[in-house]
Amino acid sequence: MFFFRLLSRLPLRFLYVLATILYFLLLHVIRYRRRVVIENLRLSFPEKSPQAIRLIARGFYRNLTDLIVETIKMPDLTADELRRRVRFTNPELVQDRLKAGQTVIGMASHQSNWEWIPSASVLNDMPVDSVYKPLTNPFFEELMREVRSSFGAVPTPMNLLPRQMVARKNVPRIIALVADQVPDVPEQAYWTDFLHRDTPFYPGTERLARSRNLPVFYTELVRVGRGRYEVTFTLIGDPPYTDLPAGAILERYRDQLEDTIRRHPSDWLWSHKRWKHWRGKYAKVGAKLE
Repeated sequence: MFFFRLLSRLPLRFLYVLATILYFLLLHVIRYRRRVVIENLRLSFPEKSPQAIRLIARGFYRNLTDLIVETIKMPDLTADELRRRVRFTNPELVQDRLKAGQTVIGMASHQSNWEWIPSASVLNDMPVDSVYKPLTNPFFEELMREVRSSFGAVPTPMNLLPRQMVARKNVPRIIALVADQVPDVPEQAYWTDFLHRDTPFYPGTERLARSRNLPVFYTELVRVGRGRYEVTFTLIGDPPYTDLPAGAILERYRDQLEDTIRRHPSDWLWSHKRWKHWRGKYAKVGAKLE
């Protein structure tokens, strides 16, 4: 832990030098999940040439290594610097709901540097419960909890979310979920087409929105420069949900995310084994969303 705290005190310009070195090592020496990255890109963009796929892959490794050093830097960033580096284009859409005493759901993704967004949201008058899947390594779990609690964001393990909903029921906030992860129980997932493949999504987000009558915002994160990002909210679900077909919120999230990825393909987490499950593996699939 001391080593990472020491690194966090280095200027970002120096950490980006380390990121460039790490980029070369991951891409050319270690070849970190290179087959997974290329296969995911090839199947997601069948219209692109091998040369274009390799170009996107190189951009992905640059994004990944910048993400690593920016995450390490998070505990040492000042509030003013984080505000300068993360700009919200339309925060009033969420701020107005929170001021009215309403909790909202924010559906984010593994796009650009998602680790900075909860803390940046808090600094822009939007309290956040950041829901995450706990890491199996105790050291890195402690490290990431420290990073994710910067500036008052509340890291919330996925399995403790129901308890947190009760404990903080009177606190208007964003319940932030990185919603493009692989479900733990694929046979109970919501399956839909995504980037040309049949893909499972966690059904819990839509289930939570419907059961608690919470509005849902897609949270788009776009890199506008090295270490600089823009966040845009898009309303994709607003209660009451009585006339909204089951699965509509997840389908709208899918559409928004796919559009973001197609416009900024290098910034998504292509090393993630997103398609390690397929519907044919299971005798019965289907999630109850209502």
